[in-house]
Amino acid sequence: MIWNNDLGILETVFILVFLLLYGLYIFRTHKKAKYLRTSSKYVWLKFLLRSSYFILLILALLGPSFGETKQEVKSVGKDIFYLVDLSRSMDAIDIQPSRMERIKHELKGITAAFPSDRQGIIIFSSEAFLQCPLTSDQSALRLILESLNTGLVPSGGTDFAPPLKMALEKFENDKDTKTNSKIIIMISDGEDFGEETDDAIDEIEDLGIKLFALGIGTEKGGKIPSGSGFKKDQRNGETIITKLNPTDLQDLANQTGGKYFEIGEVQNDVQRLINSIQAIQGEVRGVKQIDTTTNKYYYFLYAALFLAIIDVLFTIKVIKI
Repeated sequence: MIWNNDLGILETVFILVFLLLYGLYIFRTHKKAKYLRTSSKYVWLKFLLRSSYFILLILALLGPSFGETKQEVKSVGKDIFYLVDLSRSMDAIDIQPSRMERIKHELKGITAAFPSDRQGIIIFSSEAFLQCPLTSDQSALRLILESLNTGLVPSGGTDFAPPLKMALEKFENDKDTKTNSKIIIMISDGEDFGEETDDAIDEIEDLGIKLFALGIGTEKGGKIPSGSGFKKDQRNGETIITKLNPTDLQDLANQTGGKYFEIGEVQNDVQRLINSIQAIQGEVRGVKQIDTTTNKYYYFLYAALFLAIIDVLFTIKVIKI
């Protein structure tokens, strides 16, 4: 037999209160019997009966489990790749404290929402780099997210093709996972200057991989910190203002049957993104049999109630005169 709960403070208090009160009752009964010069031995029958259903109630509270059975447990999950734009414009401060810091914060919440799924991170600007392979290790994901910064990739324009192709390659190398449980989330703030994105989009669409786009930034834009000042245009010396350009991200989502979401100064579609991912059914990755026991507290509870009814219906004079 297995007990689901330990004998805690509550149960101990109940036992002590019962013993104290019933001890006083027995003492009082014996005192009266002695005064009346009669027997009070029947008080022990009541004590035995009441102690029995009190003990049964305590046992019911402890949650006794017995009768082992086999239960089938299925492991279900999805594979998610986050493609994170680390071009210099992600340091813009139109969203406080910056686009980069905000997306890191939001990604921690997104990844934590899928603890049973495998998740990976690809960073990019004009080139793509695998920062974290598919893993279900939440600690590793948090550590890698914390380390993200725009200095990890070469400075240059934004090209969606390299990260998309890399995600496809990693998915294709994993033959054990069905395509309908594979998800790509493109996170960026700017235009796509690549020329091969359409080819990658066609392949994603053909394979039935789900693709979502998450834009970050504002329409009015923001300055990019650089040293003690802000980044300037080398041609005219003016301070660069980088603005969110959602057009290419929206086209990316529309062409693949996905959805576009946005994080702005006021708008935050992160929860909508999480809901959309949760709506996608994962695949069964494994099935195993485990031994389980069932909480049979009600046996003890029913027995206690039965004895309590007997106690109420059948009275015994504890003092015979």
